[in-house]
Amino acid sequence: MRKIAIVTDSNSGITQDEGRKLGISVLPMPFYINDVMYLEEITLSQEDFYERLKNDESISTSQPSPAEVCGLWDNLLEEYDEIVHIPMSSGLSASCDTATMLARDYDGRVQVVNNQRISVTQRQSVLDAMTLRDAGKSAAEIKEKLEEEKMESSIYITLETLKYLKKGGRITPAAAAIGTVLNLKPVLQIQGEKLDAYAKVRGKKQAKRVMMKAMQEDWDTRFKKYVESGEMCLQMAYAGNKEEAEEFKKEVQAAFPGIDIHMDPLSLSIACHIGHGALAVACAKKVTV
Repeated sequence: MRKIAIVTDSNSGITQDEGRKLGISVLPMPFYINDVMYLEEITLSQEDFYERLKNDESISTSQPSPAEVCGLWDNLLEEYDEIVHIPMSSGLSASCDTATMLARDYDGRVQVVNNQRISVTQRQSVLDAMTLRDAGKSAAEIKEKLEEEKMESSIYITLETLKYLKKGGRITPAAAAIGTVLNLKPVLQIQGEKLDAYAKVRGKKQAKRVMMKAMQEDWDTRFKKYVESGEMCLQMAYAGNKEEAEEFKKEVQAAFPGIDIHMDPLSLSIACHIGHGALAVACAKKVTV
């Protein structure tokens, strides 16, 4: 059986330590703060990131350099026959397109998966890739399976503040000002490659209800057959507000009794654009072999 290495990036929420325990490689995503480069979780902790975000320091996201990506691949290919590389959604970062282009020089030994996942759903794709590899699938077969099921996931996110949507140009300053006065909380969704608006409600409590209702509708319709066969998994994520997330998790657990919920901090690449205090509810279909 061919030896297959699995690579992802820190957008998956998988830490370097967890990656080592799982036997996979995790590329740290770079950030620039006041023009100085930091690596997620290596030279930039979640706590430091949010502190600097609150201080309105200049923060921008980036992607690993081609040299870093190829360097990792080259080292792995000394020990492994093939690589499955699972980056963040191509609709949210250029890192997927970059990796796809670089993989062309590897004669099929590196398969880059473009299955539109991020954060906890991207993490599930990594676990799925491990399952498929252990079942004897080739790197190309793993890529094909993950991309075939790319739409079998759903994410809903609500925000604490409109400030970062305004900074990113997603809403106008006037809309942000009105929304702040009215305590409007947007609920965003990721149903494919883009982060899109889903609803706008008064207050975070209502936003949480909307997210749970939306997820319940997905489970009762789009994913009903997978729910009935036990193939769906439920996830949550948060942006620097762990205590609030733990309380919300109790509400979600009550709405979905008997379902294990995995919860992680949101990747900083998303948090950079939506700010501290965000909450997300997500689900993804697990692969079956």
